[in-house]
Amino acid sequence: MSDIDIRVTRPLPGGRVGLLGGSFNPAHDGHRYISLEALKRLQLDRVWWLVSPQNPLKPKSDMAPLAERLARARAVAGHPRIVVTAIEQRLGARYTVDTLAALTRAYEGTRFVWIMGADNMIQIRKWRRWPQIFHTVPIAIFVRPSYSFGAIGSPAAYCFARDRVDMARAGALAEMSPPAWCFLHIRAHTASATALRKRGWGGSSGR
Repeated sequence: MSDIDIRVTRPLPGGRVGLLGGSFNPAHDGHRYISLEALKRLQLDRVWWLVSPQNPLKPKSDMAPLAERLARARAVAGHPRIVVTAIEQRLGARYTVDTLAALTRAYEGTRFVWIMGADNMIQIRKWRRWPQIFHTVPIAIFVRPSYSFGAIGSPAAYCFARDRVDMARAGALAEMSPPAWCFLHIRAHTASATALRKRGWGGSSGR
């Protein structure tokens, strides 16, 4: 177990933790940008990058080895309040709904917020038991180029329309009882893992 993983397994009673899950294939400045904005706008204590062993919705043939993706993520994160971990591998969790259930059981005093891009809000209906995700932790959705309108008009947004929180109240999101979600209209970062893979980032040829 690495020093990073030791840190992530320490309980944070009363703390606020953002969870940014993904393949990180590879990690890039966009992940860091969203994390720093989340720390500030959601008033979090830290953000955990949950590097997925294998996204069930993505092909294994296009996925760099987990060790390479972790190393890249740690190099890109470069911030004491951004923690990179492969805790899902230790939990044996393949699906976000199971990861969140395990984490909320293990850290009862911690206030978690699930962080994701607008593109995931559009396709979250493909995720296993996706409504349960909304009922487990508050969710913060960050703008992604060309995806924002689709996210706001998505079936998930319609289903949980009454639970949407105004961006002005984003700082209190972590303390809200789910379901509660907020769309953060901020400057979008243009970095793309797909584009980096096409250029060749040093790993094998993206939750």
